[in-house]
Amino acid sequence: MRIGILGGTFDPIHLGHLRCAEEICQELNLENVYLIPSASPPHKTKMPVTSFKHRLAMTRLSADISPYIEAVDLEGRRAGHSYSIETLREFHRIFRPDPDLFFIMGMDAFLEISTWKEYKYLFDYAHFVIITRAGFQSHDLMSVLSELDVGIKRKEDEPDLFVAPSGKTVMLIRTAIMDISSTRIREMVKENRSIRFLVPDSVRTYIAKKGLYQDRDLGI
Repeated sequence: MRIGILGGTFDPIHLGHLRCAEEICQELNLENVYLIPSASPPHKTKMPVTSFKHRLAMTRLSADISPYIEAVDLEGRRAGHSYSIETLREFHRIFRPDPDLFFIMGMDAFLEISTWKEYKYLFDYAHFVIITRAGFQSHDLMSVLSELDVGIKRKEDEPDLFVAPSGKTVMLIRTAIMDISSTRIREMVKENRSIRFLVPDSVRTYIAKKGLYQDRDLGI
């Protein structure tokens, strides 16, 4: 099984997340891309985050508009911080015997991967699909990978593809550029400005109905 995984705080999820998931699903011929809202993001402990139940609800509403995308509450079922290594191990337990996992993430997040729990083992469980940003080249990624000291090398004659000792790959992919920010969406809601065409209509309705982001209420 070829399965995509796209995790995030999703506070709120927006059309940039969804377009990225759908493009990669088709580009890599995946069966599905699973959206996984982080229940307790370990890198955002100093920032207020909207209640998981609301973020999961918005993610599920978003997944309903695409046949390629599914939302799961995997990290909401675990106590403590939401660590990617635990999520990948759980996917391997659920989709036995040997799922082909593709972990999708933005370049900015990947540049911080050395701060993740057990980061050297991540490349044993999944391929990494890195959404490149403007001006970032494959040789820049090679520099980052070298600093991780996990034995990842560039695949010959394929400048945007790298291979780990486990056989899993790290690949750079360019998707449609949609400069949408969850932070900016929250600010716009607080300022009583329209967020139409930034999030699915169902999510926009949910935010208004629940009164989210009006005064950065966590909606617990």
